[in-house]
Amino acid sequence: MLLATFIIQFERLRGVQSSGVLFIFWTLSVLCAIVPFRSKILHANKGENVDKLRFTTFYMYFGLILVELIMCCFNEKPPLFSRLYHTVFKCVRLILVSLFLFYSMAIKGYKSPLETKDLWSLNKQDSSELVVPKLLREWEGEKSKAQRCGSVLDTINPEEVEVLLSSKKDTPQPSFLRIYGSLLCSLIFSLLSLCFRMLIEFTKETGVPSWWGFALAFMMFGCALLQTLILHQHFQYCFVTGMRLRTAIIGAIYRKSLVITNEAKRSSTVGEVVNLMSVDAQRFMDLTTFLNMLWSAPLQIILALFFLWQTLGPSVLAGVAVMILLIPFNAVIAMKTRVEQMQYKDARIKLMNEILNGIKVLKLYAWEVSFKEKVLQIRQKELNVLRAKSCLMDIPLEIFPQVALTTFAVYVSVDKNNVLDADKAFVSLSLFNILRFPLNMLPQVISSLVQASVSLKRIQAFLSHDELDPDNVDKKPAPSGKTAKQESYTFSNLASKLVYLCVCSINVMVPQGSLLAVVGHVGCGKSSLVAALLGEMEKLEGHISIRGSVAYVPQQAWIQNATLRDNILFGRPYVEQKYRCVLEACALTPDLEVLPGGDLTEIGEKGINLSGGQRQRVSLARALYSEADVYLMDDPLSAVDAHVAKHIFDHVIGPEGALRGKTRILVTHGISFLPQVDNILVLVEGIVSEMGSYQDLLKQNGAFAEFLRNYSLEDIIEEDEVTGTQEKISIMSNDLENPKTKSIRKRRCSERRPGEPPQEKKEPKVEKLIQAETAETGRVKFKVYWEYAKAVGPILSLFICFLYASQSAAAIGANIWLSQWTNDSRDSVTAQEKVHMRVGVYASLGITQGILVMFSSFTLAMGKIQAARKLHQGLLDNKFHTPQAFFDTTPLGRIINRFSKDIYVIDEALPSTILMFLGTFFASVATMIVIVSSTPIFAVVIVPLALVYFFVQRFYVATSRQLKRLESVSRSPIYSHFSETITGTSVIRAYGRNSAFVLMSDMKVDENQKSYYPGIVSNRWLGIRIEFIGNCIVLFAAVFAVLEKENLSPGLVGLSVSYALQVTMSLNWMVRMTSDLESNIVAVERVKEYSETPPEAPWEVEDKKPPTDWPSEGNVEFADYSVRYREGLDLVLRNISLRVKGGEKIGIVGRTGAGKSSMTLCLFRLLEAAGGEITIDGVKIKEIGLHDLRSKLTIIPQEPVLFSGTLRMNLDPFEKYSDDDMWNALTLSHLHKFVSNQPAKLALECSEGGENLSVGQRQLICLARALLRKTRILILDEATAAIDLETDDLIQSTIRTQFEDCTVFTIAHRLNTIMDYTRILVLDKGQIAEFDTPVNLIAQKGIFYSMAKDAGLA
Repeated sequence: MLLATFIIQFERLRGVQSSGVLFIFWTLSVLCAIVPFRSKILHANKGENVDKLRFTTFYMYFGLILVELIMCCFNEKPPLFSRLYHTVFKCVRLILVSLFLFYSMAIKGYKSPLETKDLWSLNKQDSSELVVPKLLREWEGEKSKAQRCGSVLDTINPEEVEVLLSSKKDTPQPSFLRIYGSLLCSLIFSLLSLCFRMLIEFTKETGVPSWWGFALAFMMFGCALLQTLILHQHFQYCFVTGMRLRTAIIGAIYRKSLVITNEAKRSSTVGEVVNLMSVDAQRFMDLTTFLNMLWSAPLQIILALFFLWQTLGPSVLAGVAVMILLIPFNAVIAMKTRVEQMQYKDARIKLMNEILNGIKVLKLYAWEVSFKEKVLQIRQKELNVLRAKSCLMDIPLEIFPQVALTTFAVYVSVDKNNVLDADKAFVSLSLFNILRFPLNMLPQVISSLVQASVSLKRIQAFLSHDELDPDNVDKKPAPSGKTAKQESYTFSNLASKLVYLCVCSINVMVPQGSLLAVVGHVGCGKSSLVAALLGEMEKLEGHISIRGSVAYVPQQAWIQNATLRDNILFGRPYVEQKYRCVLEACALTPDLEVLPGGDLTEIGEKGINLSGGQRQRVSLARALYSEADVYLMDDPLSAVDAHVAKHIFDHVIGPEGALRGKTRILVTHGISFLPQVDNILVLVEGIVSEMGSYQDLLKQNGAFAEFLRNYSLEDIIEEDEVTGTQEKISIMSNDLENPKTKSIRKRRCSERRPGEPPQEKKEPKVEKLIQAETAETGRVKFKVYWEYAKAVGPILSLFICFLYASQSAAAIGANIWLSQWTNDSRDSVTAQEKVHMRVGVYASLGITQGILVMFSSFTLAMGKIQAARKLHQGLLDNKFHTPQAFFDTTPLGRIINRFSKDIYVIDEALPSTILMFLGTFFASVATMIVIVSSTPIFAVVIVPLALVYFFVQRFYVATSRQLKRLESVSRSPIYSHFSETITGTSVIRAYGRNSAFVLMSDMKVDENQKSYYPGIVSNRWLGIRIEFIGNCIVLFAAVFAVLEKENLSPGLVGLSVSYALQVTMSLNWMVRMTSDLESNIVAVERVKEYSETPPEAPWEVEDKKPPTDWPSEGNVEFADYSVRYREGLDLVLRNISLRVKGGEKIGIVGRTGAGKSSMTLCLFRLLEAAGGEITIDGVKIKEIGLHDLRSKLTIIPQEPVLFSGTLRMNLDPFEKYSDDDMWNALTLSHLHKFVSNQPAKLALECSEGGENLSVGQRQLICLARALLRKTRILILDEATAAIDLETDDLIQSTIRTQFEDCTVFTIAHRLNTIMDYTRILVLDKGQIAEFDTPVNLIAQKGIFYSMAKDAGLA
């Protein structure tokens, strides 16, 4: 009692609320007081003299400790006087919670499938908000500690392990049960074995009162129950810790990815980082669950060995030696195969990520076969490792049945006096079964630890990447008043390091409110200069300062998967009038009329349902709406048509635009705007060659003036005739709108009142582009299991089941034989005679069982590899054959999720679940058979227990399955959002939106954990109930053994109770495995769902193959042709009819969204006709195979896509051409100088998406591809938008000479490139507006004339 008082005070001072130690103390006190309590009653009944004082005080004592125990079951209020973090001892509370709280969810889930709204909200202490900062604080502490010690972080510092595992501790002092749960369970298990031995002895002896037998039975039941409660509390804590760890790791990786340098970003591809988040974070989660096994498993082994030694003496060592030899064997296999497998998996996911990002290009070039082969090669290596691992991992399973055999054989052979009786045999057997769990788990824990350490190194390498230095750019706040005149930003002597480009020794000062244009050749460092201003480059020396906030328009617009309005607002409040003015200025108003939901239309990933020009204008609108002080624009006008470019320059960027008075830096290739800018900066190979106003540069007569003379000759001639600066500028800009109309427009914009615009009046019915990912509901259909069985092979599946049944039968046979053997011990003479026969038969049964285990494991391994190969192959085939429309409407994260997480489940999780399920199922059946055959009366209890079991199982599985589905559906958005963020980091940083994006990511992770947490609780709920049923089986088996004592031999009692002791584990695992099987088989369901999406037309149609030299002339005819993007959408092209003769050069122009790109996609059948047909050289293209068609056409697409790999692979994935051909193509595409300067030449490694080359260089590589293929028909889709005029001119001459006799279709924004074409096709709203020679069209004074006039060509 004094001890209890001391503990109460001590724990309360430490801030512990509801102490776990006290709960165990009161429980044990009550248990120990029951025996004297009973005997005192018996004495009183017999009328013996009783010491009344002792009698009364004992009863009061007993009553009080009982009350204390009951009170301990309720939660106390936190102590008021302790400042320490309050912990609650949750063991009994957990049981109450799981009884009541989870019941409501389970009932709801049983009646109808659970939805997100039915889930509990996440506990505050489990949310990203609290968990992530804690990990980051610890990590920063460790980093600074390592730096203090002078160690470099490139080497793994062991403290990192401490960080990841220690930083998650909730409390300064973890509660007793959390740490010692598994230790207590081991002690209780030892107590169980003791009771079991006493029970067998009880059945041997005669004249012992039967109440002693019942007491032993109930003690076994009590121990088992206590063990259940402690174990589940322990697991609950471990799982929640794992969950927090995963949250913390994902949060840390996301935060890091927003601040790493570009160089670091190149070394970790998106695929690899997504793997860090999905696979590696999961590893830590799995590890925490079993981490305590590292020290509790050896303890359990020592305890079991101690009892075994007491039972069998030194003979135990023989069996144990066999077991212990297996541990290093298992661990080595796990380590070796795991690392290899991860490397292949990483490579495969990385490649898939690239393929899916560039799927449009693969389809246009008909390159699918080559890339599919690459994926399959990696997959084959991955499966080889998996096969080796499966076969090696199964060896220990075969050897295990031999452990008991070795021990018993040695025991009876060593000494003739050693007789194997029931208590020795079955107690040893139950102890060997206890040993089996830690010995099986240790290798798993070690391999889990190894995997986690591999993951740890990967995560650490990522978290140790260099971060961008926030001091690269000195950002001063803009002054409040506009009085300061010379507000400027300077970058003096700026030298920035890039992989291939270099910006060096630049001195520039841009006065506030001025417009600076940056011009120069491809790859001269224009974009690098802008990046340096944003602080995205590594600064080697010098100083950059910027006054005020920054808005950035990148060269390739970054669009989020959100509504158009959200993309423009970018987190700023919606102001109707300002928003309308921005749309007007960026020429987006006409586009809104075309979009199905106006500005509330959802934009797909990467802006997939907007044209290139629209994306660029949305990006501009975002900058304009942000009202920053400094605007950095990286060639925003290249992706839009000439007249739109003029509109944007006049209304946004130029001296009269919305941004006048702001500081603007504009990278541009458009020379028509240069006269209107304040200053021009000419870059040549990273160095400023000239700088000054337009007039100054012309006077200097340097390289720039020379360049201008070549490209705007007519403007300069005109300029000489006219005097007066104002007029000069108006002529140079080709007829500026007169100021009067300009002010009217401004007024009109400001007069619009909120609520007035037509868009808002009729709320547009918004069509969702990206449909929410659906979770299947209800039971998994039998068809899914059948699909998996078919993939394994139906006959093989049946054979596997048969082998598992046989090995169970062999195990029962061996144990029944053992029980017969132990009965010999009654007569030592016959026992001695039969020893050899008994050992021989027992050995043959054991060896048979081992062989069967081996066979069943090997066949299962064969089956699983076959299934994994077939299912992955089916998914891959289908995705390569899926029409482009599917990729436009499905987020890549969702498809990648199928290739990574779901394929991982099919490869590893599902087969091991099946293995466990078959094992536990047959073990449970075997147990029932053994117990019923030894005590037939037990059959009476089986029915009610089976019913309870069935109901609990159905309840649990229905809810658990749906929770698993919700969890996998809420996982995809985490990765989709992440890959979106990675591509837009520079934009996010420029606008200072880091914290908003971190918050979004955290919300998505918390949403995911919200469906994971009830899953943990449901497992505990199930465990407690199922183990209770198992404990009841132990109780009844023991009670019936006591009742039938006279008729049973000790051997049979030992057999039935030892099986009953195993059954708890088997039943628990069986339900868990049933549920896991259902939730894991969902992966097959999800993979099948994406393997059965409708395919596009066949790649080759054998009986319709065109001739090998087709198309020989290049005639193209559209006959009444119409097309739409997807079913249910409006037509993009309407009834187009035109004829193009072979060798003609056709320019295609029109406003953004007029259907120019769509028309070219129709030639490749990326869009299938809604009506009419296209004929090339007399062959109807809809009748031939897609590869036959696409391989005979060449396109240089709008967005240059490169794949990671060598330059050679990017030019020629099928290895058809010689090196000379390639060098020739590179010379013609003006890349020869660049490539020959690279040390690797053609083996130059391109990073993911070609990030290490400028956009212009990527475009030139696409041109080189076209020159290599050299087909009769060439399509250029704004192919030279990102290239300076001079290079563009060279390219145009290359195209004219190299493709002289080819039919060329060019979509052009720079009209000067197509002025010498045979004919010009003007599209408007999907129809042909004009189609004639350029001269005739200008004479007609129609649409083309006005466009040419805007561009200064008419």
